[in-house]
Amino acid sequence: MVFLEPTPEQVKELEIYREWGLTDEEYASISEDILHRLPNYTETGLFSVMWSEHCSYKNSKSTLRKFPTSGAQVLQGPGEGAGIVDIGDGQAVVFKVESHNHPSAVEPYEGAATGVGGIIRDIFSMGARPIAILDSLRFGELDNERTKYIFEEVVAGVSGYGNCIGIPTVGGETVFDPCYKGNPLVNVMCVGLIDQKDIQKGQAKGTGNTIMYVGAKTGRDGIHGATFASVEFKEEEEAQRSAVQVGDPFMEKLLMEACLECIYDYSDALIGIQDMGAAGLVSSSAEMASKAGSGLILNLDDVPQRETNMTPYEIMLSESQERMLLCIKKGEEQRIIELFEKYELAAVTIGEVTDDGLYRLFHDGKEVANLPVDALAEDAPEYIKPKQEPARIALFAAMADYQPTFTSAAETLVSLLQQPTLASKKNIYQTYDSMVRTSTVVGPGSDAAVIRIRGTEKALAMTTDCNSRYIYLNPEIGGQIAVSEAARNIVASGGKPLAITDCLNYGNPDKPEIFWELSTSADGISEACRLFDTPVISGNVSLYNEMDGEAIYPTPLIGMVGLIEDSKHITTQAFKNANDRIFLIGDTKADFNGSELQKLELGKIEGKLMDFDLTIEKENQDAVLKAIQAGLIESAHDLSEGGLAVGLMESVFDTKLGFDVTVAMDKKWLFSETQSRFILTVKPENVPAFKALVKSSATDIGTVKNNGIAKIATENETITLAVKEVEMKWQEAIPCLLKQKA
Repeated sequence: MVFLEPTPEQVKELEIYREWGLTDEEYASISEDILHRLPNYTETGLFSVMWSEHCSYKNSKSTLRKFPTSGAQVLQGPGEGAGIVDIGDGQAVVFKVESHNHPSAVEPYEGAATGVGGIIRDIFSMGARPIAILDSLRFGELDNERTKYIFEEVVAGVSGYGNCIGIPTVGGETVFDPCYKGNPLVNVMCVGLIDQKDIQKGQAKGTGNTIMYVGAKTGRDGIHGATFASVEFKEEEEAQRSAVQVGDPFMEKLLMEACLECIYDYSDALIGIQDMGAAGLVSSSAEMASKAGSGLILNLDDVPQRETNMTPYEIMLSESQERMLLCIKKGEEQRIIELFEKYELAAVTIGEVTDDGLYRLFHDGKEVANLPVDALAEDAPEYIKPKQEPARIALFAAMADYQPTFTSAAETLVSLLQQPTLASKKNIYQTYDSMVRTSTVVGPGSDAAVIRIRGTEKALAMTTDCNSRYIYLNPEIGGQIAVSEAARNIVASGGKPLAITDCLNYGNPDKPEIFWELSTSADGISEACRLFDTPVISGNVSLYNEMDGEAIYPTPLIGMVGLIEDSKHITTQAFKNANDRIFLIGDTKADFNGSELQKLELGKIEGKLMDFDLTIEKENQDAVLKAIQAGLIESAHDLSEGGLAVGLMESVFDTKLGFDVTVAMDKKWLFSETQSRFILTVKPENVPAFKALVKSSATDIGTVKNNGIAKIATENETITLAVKEVEMKWQEAIPCLLKQKA
């Protein structure tokens, strides 16, 4: 049956454009100011996806401009498929993080899997070979069958795609909180290595040059995926599964190898390359032409299709996976066809570059779209939404600071270690292949993952971090802490932080309180990035993360990469040797608001956030990195959720060691989450040199033991625990929750 397309008049009269996310004002601007006529059905669809928040950032551009994006180390900032940072010797690291939240809520396996596939394509489209995947996953509590199902399927999707394509999944974080019950977050980061000479741009330039489509055929999956990701989620609309793509990692592997060979060995023929991601063919082609100041003619009859009677609208908006768009020098098409045939992939000419700045589509011999290309790619409206501080902020500021109520510190420590956010994630990362390609030095489970750079003494440390509870209590300070904690993880691994990529996960920006959260947390992130000299080189905005009007906690996920200049400086959190001295870097205060302990005892978080000093944070990080580079540190672990007692236990899990620690503090302070702190271990003979280097910021708190006993003496309680018994409870916490019937 042939689809009868509504006329331009019907599109206007029936307000079809509203169903696709365009407002009356936006539709009027398209018809009156840009085209000076009514757009047809296909043209309206093109504008609807290109002007969606997911593609145009129309609600977040004003916020994104706050970020520092340049620096001596930055070779490519925001605007291309991924950011690129110089690591010396003619090499560079390429990385980016993206979200696949809404798709993962309705089809968790495919949503997560195609999230992995999409971010991998962003990396190799820059000319880089992907070397690592990290994730940041957030779910509701594991107390209902739906959340358990989403959790297990998302983890399976991440591992299934990454394992099949042969890229190690080396790190990440998994958080559980009721605010994510209806709207889980699935953020995936990919890191790649590149020789600077191979850096690519997504551009279509040179009049008469050829546009070629490579990879999988186009189907009807994922149509309006970008729009789907740019509206609030409603439970009764859970059936919007047509907006979720289906991935094929084996084809992606072939596509990656073919594209990298094209980049490395056919540079004389290749002009530009871009992934067909969000908004599919329209996004990739319009952006490539707009960036080059060119126009395009595309013949949609030549687009490989796996379904019959596809309309221009469907062909252009499909988000079928494993597809790339290439701009090839005219006359070189056969070479490219033969290259992709070697990988059993199609490479098809579908258009050419023009010099008129127009975006023209033909189907069945008829012109079905004729638009200024910049109108799609550059001229989306930009909104600065009203913002208003949420009422909760004033309420929190007026509250007295939370005081813990527990009586037994030992019991509280064991209970905290069994909370899903703090419990062992081994049952998650054991499903991931973290060692494929054999360059992984430090895999999941330590502060940061570490990948060696073959042929050099260097390595890359990488992490994903964000404590959204802190941002809920105070977005500006919480934003500073998110960057600082990521940097602490890099430093604790022996690396110097280089740059960040971010994934800004928030609710509906049309609500003034949500836009205030977005804008204010960006202020904090920006301030921290400037201090650490870690520019924002890439990222993603994911708004409208709400279920039936209830927003998630503001969650600006930070992905960070650091350079370890000499592999002998690689450091992990596990204690190494009996008799090593244990040092605490940084002061501890009564910081319980927003903590794991407050959530354990109250079932919620509230109050004003802790005092936080970025200058002290930077000083402590600099001191630790100097000590590591001086060869004085045996292990390093940053203190974050759960505080000192949890950090000490994490340092002896998976070892046969214990510790004997004495601290001059109330037992409640063992679970304080004061920032800017590290636990370090130092060989006895290195203690004088260590103290001379770090000076007053270090406190000697105890000794590593080989007895498997964890002992912490405070002013009013001494904890004594068998490490293996606690470790078993820590490891079994999540598997036990999954087995329980809700």
